Order: sequence, then structure tokens, then C-alpha cells
Amino acid sequence: KGSFFGLHCLWQASGGLLAIRRALSRACPFTAPRTSMATRKRDHLREIEERVQKQWAEQGTYERDAPDEPKEKVLVTFPYPYMNGRLHLGHAYSFTKAEFATRFQAMLGKEALLPFGFHCTGMPISAAAKKLNKEYEEVDEEDEAEDAAAPEAAAAEGKGEDKSMYGQFKGKKSKAVAKSGGMAQSDILRAMGISDEDIPKFRDPMHWLRYFVPYGYLDLQRFGSCIDWRRSFITTDLNPFYDQFIRWQFRKLKAGGYVKFGKRPTVWAIGDGQPCADHDRSEGEGVGPQEYTLIKMKVKTLPEEWKEKAGDQTVFLVAATLRPETMYGQTNCFVLPEGEYGLFQMKNNEIFVCAERSALNMCYQDTGDLGEDKKPQKLLTVMGKDLVGLPLSAPLATYDTVYVLPMLTISMTKGTGVVTSVPADSPDDFACLRDWQTRANWREQYGVKEEWCNAEWCKIVDIIEIPTEPEFGTAAAPVVVEKLKIQSHKDKDKLAEAKKVVYLK
Repeated sequence: KGSFFGLHCLWQASGGLLAIRRALSRACPFTAPRTSMATRKRDHLREIEERVQKQWAEQGTYERDAPDEPKEKVLVTFPYPYMNGRLHLGHAYSFTKAEFATRFQAMLGKEALLPFGFHCTGMPISAAAKKLNKEYEEVDEEDEAEDAAAPEAAAAEGKGEDKSMYGQFKGKKSKAVAKSGGMAQSDILRAMGISDEDIPKFRDPMHWLRYFVPYGYLDLQRFGSCIDWRRSFITTDLNPFYDQFIRWQFRKLKAGGYVKFGKRPTVWAIGDGQPCADHDRSEGEGVGPQEYTLIKMKVKTLPEEWKEKAGDQTVFLVAATLRPETMYGQTNCFVLPEGEYGLFQMKNNEIFVCAERSALNMCYQDTGDLGEDKKPQKLLTVMGKDLVGLPLSAPLATYDTVYVLPMLTISMTKGTGVVTSVPADSPDDFACLRDWQTRANWREQYGVKEEWCNAEWCKIVDIIEIPTEPEFGTAAAPVVVEKLKIQSHKDKDKLAEAKKVVYLK
């Protein structure tokens, strides 16, 4: 183990895996176990392997230089394995395709070259190191709390209380891991065969490179690979040659007009301050940015407690929609009564009322500015129940005024926490509006006035006709809700079925 740090220094000083190969042959010689007659044949084959592989290394059998005379060349590459762990059987299985192809082309008399790289850039290694650091910090906090409680435990012991509960060993799990139910990073490393003494070293992201890359080389060497190790590399700025090669590529592409600086929607890692690409994530692979259209509904009459905070600025309740073309069918707006909303300062002298999570996302899209604490600037916190009854001016709506009503099924982690209502097109919206129109006890419980939602004021606006479904007319949602006998906007399963019927036609 002690030699791996030295190998890392050797890497930087001598420029790569060729030096590591020579050092490993001295530091980690492989000797097949000589156990019994039962393994005699295997041991004999391993002896042949060792002898032949040593001969290949001494003769540079798989080292390829530019030929003196013109000769057909073949370059075979293998996707760089990511070095946040040891190489496994899946790597070996896939690698055989490249390995066999290289050997076959060489047997045809071609100059066949197989280099090999180790992928070390990206966020998984950094994220794993940060996760391990967090685990240790939380364990330290728990230890400090236990030390602070020790005098009380000693006093209790003096009073003759049950002493068997003290001094028992407890396996510790970080708060984050306990909440998520996932596997601790330290347990993941332990499952890889890394000792408890060595695990703390992996709090440094660079240690992952020093530890796993030499093992990757050693495993491939024992595999008998026909790799030209002089042309091996890692993909970080620890390897200045590969780093400059990538920089050259981007300069070339930029000069040709193929890439340019700018902004685009991306999944962003706030903690790391950089985009989080698909394969950089510990979970959520395949998830991309979801584009919504923001519907700004102006508050026509501000509550008294808002006026001082708002000043002469315009205040909007903002809703996120995937169907902006239906907005002229708005009849009202919904919020979650128990949801926590905020008045957030945005650009252009505007204030948005929405969930804090959505305000944070909008600030990262330049709709607003983050404060010194890297959070959106919240002027006031309000509960959803305090928004009920607000008169709004909705863009493109048929009605001059629409009112805020409760919806008990809103998710505060989706969209903005504010839902604009188009009951002609949305089964959820129709079912919820109908509940407030027909359930007097609900209106009394949530403080909803009948004039905010009655059938005369909130008449459904016909908007879309589905040619393949003439029975739907120009308002599909009411027809489907009645057909499926949906009783309330709490009937989630039936409403999910209704949405499939309406939206997939």
C-alpha cells in the first residue's frame, strides 16, 4: 500500500503508466498460490502466463512506433473505465472485443495499436469524497454530543440506574444516509475490500486516483492485455499532456465555429457550482431539464401586510404549465392550503409568490438574484391558506378576475406550488373546481366564499376540440370525469386514468 503514493509521485515526475508498470513489477509481483495437487494444472498455466507476460514486457511486443515504411495502420480504443472502484468482470468482458480485434489485425500484418485511458474527471469521485467527508463530520458531531452527555450518564450511574445501557457499541450511520435509507459511502468502500484504516484517506478526491488507477493497470497486466502502456493516460489535469490535448480540441472547435460560450438549460449541481451531466449522478440518470411556461397572474388587491414589503412593485402569483395554449380557458387558480409560499424579489421591479424551491430555480435562470446566503431573496413568508380568495388578473383569460382557491393534492416540489386552473382541459382542475362549487362544508372549513367559485362566475370556457373524439366536444375534462364517475379531486388513481384519456388523444 505504501508504494502507491510513491507511484503517484512517479507518475507526475515521469509522465505516466510506463513508470508505474516498472514500479509495480517490483512492488507487486504476482505469484500464483502453490497449494495442492488439485490446483497443479492451474498453477502450471499461471507459471506459463507469468513467463510469457514478462517476455512481452521485456521485448516491448505491443509497443507500436511509426513504421519506417508505409504500412496499413489500425487504432483500437476502449471506453475509458471510470476509476471510482476496481475493474470488474463487465470491463473484462467488454475489453476482450477490443483486445481480440487488435491481435487479429496485427496477425494480418497491420500496425495495430491499442492504447488505454482511465477516466477520472467528472463529478462521481468528487461527490463520493464529499459524501464521505459529510459522514465523518456528522459522526464527529454525534461524538461531541455523546461527550457532552457523559457527565449526566455518570450521575445516573451514581444513582444506581441500570448500567448495562452504557458503553454498548453502536454502529453509526450518518443522518443523510439514515433518512435516505441508502448505503453509506464508507460501507461502499468497505465492500470493495478497503480497510477501515484506509477509508479516511478517500476523503481526498485525489486519493481515489492514487489508489484505483494502479490497481487498474495491474489487473490489465495480469489479464495479458496487448496494450501499449507508453500511450496510457488519465483524464485529469494531473496529466498535463492529456489536459492540453483536450484544450487544443476545444480551441480548434471554437475557431471552426462549432462551439461557443453561452447558456443552455442543464441539470445544475448547486453544491459543486457546475453542470451535473447524466453519468455524473449517483441517482437520477436519464432525467433532463423540464421546460415550463411561467404564467404571471397579477394580484389586483394587495393584502395590507404585503404593501410595505412590495412598495410600488408589481406582485404576481406565478404558475408553471406545460399547456400554455390553453390559458384562455382559465377560471381560477389553486394553492395548497398547508403549503409554505414566499414573496420573492425578482428582476424588473417584480415580486413572485411561489414555493422557495421554484424561486431558487428561477434565480439560477436569471429571473432573480440570489442573496449573500445563495438563496432567493424572500421578502415575506405566507401560508397557502392566506392566499385563498386573492383576486388575480390572469394573462389571456376570458375573465377579468379569477380567484385563488385551495387544492389539497398540490406537490410543493413540482412546478411552483401554484396551479392555474383550466377545467375544460384538465380533469384535476375540473374535479377540484366542482368540489368547491358543490361542497358547502368544504367551503366553510377552508374559508372559501361561494362567489369565488360559483357556476355562474366560473363557467367553463370551451377551448379545444379533439377531432378523433367527437363525444368530448370542446371541453373534454368534464365529459371524462363524469364518464369515469370521479367523485372528488382526491381520487388520484381515477384522475391519472382520466388524464391519459384526455391528453393522449
